[in-house]
Amino acid sequence: MFMLKAHRRSFSGGVHPPEGKHLAEDRAIEPGPATKELAVLLSQHIGAPARPLVKKGDTVTAGQAIGECQGFVSAPVHAPVAGKVKDIALQPHAVLGRSLAVIIEAQMQTPPQPPAFVRPAHFDPAAYTSAQIGAAVREAGIVGMGGAGFPTSVKIQPDTKTPKEVLVVNGCECEPYITCDYRVMLEWTDQVLTGIQLARQACGATRVFLAIEDNKPRAIEHMNASLARLGLASDIQLVPVKTKYPQGGERQLIRAVLQKTVPTGSIPPAIGVVVSNVQTTAAIAEAVVHGRPLTHRVVTVTGEGIARPGNYYVPIGTPVQALIDHCGGRTKDSARVVLGGPMMGIAAADLSTPITKTGGAVTVLTARQIGKGATQRPTPCIRCGRCVRVCPEHLCPTKIAHAVKNNLMDLAVQYHVGACMECGCCTYVCPANVDLTGYIKTGKIYLARQKKKMPA
Repeated sequence: MFMLKAHRRSFSGGVHPPEGKHLAEDRAIEPGPATKELAVLLSQHIGAPARPLVKKGDTVTAGQAIGECQGFVSAPVHAPVAGKVKDIALQPHAVLGRSLAVIIEAQMQTPPQPPAFVRPAHFDPAAYTSAQIGAAVREAGIVGMGGAGFPTSVKIQPDTKTPKEVLVVNGCECEPYITCDYRVMLEWTDQVLTGIQLARQACGATRVFLAIEDNKPRAIEHMNASLARLGLASDIQLVPVKTKYPQGGERQLIRAVLQKTVPTGSIPPAIGVVVSNVQTTAAIAEAVVHGRPLTHRVVTVTGEGIARPGNYYVPIGTPVQALIDHCGGRTKDSARVVLGGPMMGIAAADLSTPITKTGGAVTVLTARQIGKGATQRPTPCIRCGRCVRVCPEHLCPTKIAHAVKNNLMDLAVQYHVGACMECGCCTYVCPANVDLTGYIKTGKIYLARQKKKMPA
């Protein structure tokens, strides 16, 4: 039995909201709905959106590239199914509001089945060069599937000026309710570990850590056993970390595992660290070993407001409504559908919004759960300092929020509005019911528009 408590690592700040993992953690990955129509967004990653390679009326095959990169920081998109391009049109987007998408009418309506992954006997990652791995990952359109969506080929490429010495694999899944990565660790173990080896080979890391929160003892035990079975226990160090939100934030995870700090305004590679999500590493293995593009992902559909919570293998582009219907629909007391988890997720304004490469969950909350925010108006800040104590980035959220509220954007910049990771801890603990995170998000949008990085 692995001794969790004695080896727990963590970071300062953060909160521990109700976990809600029990609703779906024991639900094995199963096929999602057989959907007639899919909307594959051309912008589902950080960077330049993909440029469409097809036109209305074209016939496409499963896995065919339908959008190509428009820049170095970009990722192609592929058809999840065979079918016909019905249109190329604006569709709902969880973050951007609306974005261009390739709409595909499926040739056949069959439940999506995950293809078998076969780890080669005596697998040797050194058989692949860094360039080969990077090219396969880029061509497959792999991006960070934990939510950030940064193109993985850019992240794992070697850098002679600042060598990438450490690879940290994120198996924390700290957001309440979500369990898709947990199930991937239990069920797709060989893919995850093969992908970790390939990511290490690509970036040139000399040390590898697999971090898992200690509320997942089965995953820790299973991964330890698998590392021993494959003879990788000396190559990949499994690190149990304390269960606390947002432990899975890459800056927080680096502090917990390595006791290093990523400078404000910088990124992990600047200090020689690469962070990758477990579902992303599984996709790397699929791309490099079997040549499969990223066209599907595991999505958790959960919450007290859904009839049958579970973890589902679904094509990219599946409408949220189709997933909800597949899970028996919403309960009578359901009140809000959130794309993502309850802390960092975005309330769905349109249930035709398609699942993207970064869309790991659909959480349906009840009226009782959102009661505070829905019925109580905010009151004046009482200067209690709770938001400061829980901020994992050591900011003063109330000062930033007040600056934005009064349109003092220069002051918001002085208070480091750009350093906020929008985790929601400050809003969660605020006794005055002030949506501090919402103000900060608004401030970032204002600043982006001033710099013409976002349309007005």
